[in-house]
Amino acid sequence: MAFLRSMGNTDINIREITVEELAHMRSAGEEFQLIDIREPYEAELCTLGGTLIPMGEVTERLAEIRRDIPVIMHCRSGNRGAALVQALSSRYGFTNLANLRGGITAWQQGVEPGLNCD
Repeated sequence: MAFLRSMGNTDINIREITVEELAHMRSAGEEFQLIDIREPYEAELCTLGGTLIPMGEVTERLAEIRRDIPVIMHCRSGNRGAALVQALSSRYGFTNLANLRGGITAWQQGVEPGLNCD
């Protein structure tokens, strides 16, 4: 699940999970927290069923992010999620976070083609 991802001009090691891995976790009944960091207007269009904590509100709502189980962050394409996983890990010491690679767009393309996010 962990790999090196390029963020701008530097390489930062962040954890990412594929949509296939997330689908497996769901079907296997694994315990995890899914957090949607998109804006409310984006979540109104389509959702994966996670807790909505818009990126701009995350620092005010840190207490809602669990530390005892895996936490998967997702956005539309994976870019905001990757940045947030890196920031929360480095600034607040989270060790259980992963970004959903490709975000809800990848989920729509690879797992649930009928999901309409437009």
